[in-house]
Amino acid sequence: MAVKKYTLNSRGYYATRVWDGTYNADGSKHRTYISSKKSSRDLELKVAAFKRKVEEGTVYSDTKILFGTYARYWLKTYKQIRMPNTMAMYRNILDHHLSALFCYRIGDLNKSLYQNVINSAFDRPRTCQQIALTFRQIIKSAISDRCLPLSALSDICDGVSLPVYKPAERRVLTAAEKEAMLTADLSPRERAFILILYGCGLRRGEALALLKEDVDFEKNLITVSKSLAFEGNDYYIKEPKSVSGTRCVPMPHGLAAYLKTYMETLSSPWLFARRDGGRMTLSGYTKMWSSILRKMNLAAGGSDKNPVICGLTAHIFRHNYCSALCYQIPSISLKRVASLMGDTLPMVTNVYNHLMEEQQDLTKTINRALDLQ
Repeated sequence: MAVKKYTLNSRGYYATRVWDGTYNADGSKHRTYISSKKSSRDLELKVAAFKRKVEEGTVYSDTKILFGTYARYWLKTYKQIRMPNTMAMYRNILDHHLSALFCYRIGDLNKSLYQNVINSAFDRPRTCQQIALTFRQIIKSAISDRCLPLSALSDICDGVSLPVYKPAERRVLTAAEKEAMLTADLSPRERAFILILYGCGLRRGEALALLKEDVDFEKNLITVSKSLAFEGNDYYIKEPKSVSGTRCVPMPHGLAAYLKTYMETLSSPWLFARRDGGRMTLSGYTKMWSSILRKMNLAAGGSDKNPVICGLTAHIFRHNYCSALCYQIPSISLKRVASLMGDTLPMVTNVYNHLMEEQQDLTKTINRALDLQ
C-alpha cells in the first residue's frame, strides 16, 4: 500500500509550503501555502503544477505591496549606480508624475491608470517619453522579482497612447557663425574651447574634462577618456557611456598650433579651469558660454537687443563636425566617422544617413554600373 506523502492537519487539510522562487527581506526563501481537501495525491499534483509554474516564471508572490513602496525600492536597489543626472530624472518622474500611482497595490495596476498618468502630461511629449521609460523599467523589475506575472508588461503597458516626441532639429553652423567664430574678440580660453568643439567634435563635457596630458603634439592627437558633468553647481568626472567613447581624435593643424601657444600660458593641469585655477563649475561654464555667444553675436553685426546668432549650443559644433566628415565619404568611411565621434555605427547611420544619400547621383551610378554601351 502506497504511503501518503502528506498527512491531514488539524483543520482537516492536506497542506504544505512550497518555495515560489522569491526571497524574504532577510534572504530566506519565501514559501507559498498550498492545500487540498481531497487527498495527499491531489496535493502532490498541485505542488508539481506550482513548481512547473515557478520554473516557467509564471508565479508571482506578493501583489499587495504598494506601487510607491516598490518604486522606491527599485530606484534604490537597481539604479543607485546611475549618474546623478540620470538619478535626478528618475526621481523627478517618480515624485511629480508616477506618484499618482503610489497608493495603488502593484497587483492592481492597469492600463487605464497608466494612461491617466500619461494624459496628465500629454502636452509635454519628452516628459511622457521619460514617464514611459521609467514605468516600464519598474514593471519589468517587478516581474523579475516575481511581484507581477510575466503578462503584466503587455497587459499594462501595451496599447497606451503616447504623444509623438520630435527631438529638436539638428543643424550645422551657419556661415555667419563660422565667420564670427574666427573674428570675435574671444579670450584665449574661450577661443581654445570653441576651436576644440569645432575641430574635434567633442561633447561639451569631454572638452571641459581635458587635461594637458591628453594633448599629444607629436602625434597631433587629443585623447578623450572622460567627461565632466554637473550636479547642481558642482562638477563630477564620469567615464564614457561605452567603450567607443574612449578614443583619440586628430587635431586640425590650426587647432594644434593654437593649443600649443595657449597651453604654455596655463598654470593648472586642466585646459579649461575657472579663473581661480579650480575645476569648471556650472556657473563658471554658463558665464563662459554666455560671453562666447555675446562676442560672436557682436562680431556678426548683432547687438544685445537684436542678436544675429540665436540658439547656438556646444552640441551644434559637434553636429557640424560629424556632418562635415560625412560629406567626405568615401574618402573616410562611416565606421571611422563613428569612431571619431565616440558613437556606435548604427547611431551615426541613423542620424546622418540622409547626408550621404544627398550626395548620391543614382542615375549616374546606375548607368556606370549597368549600361551596356
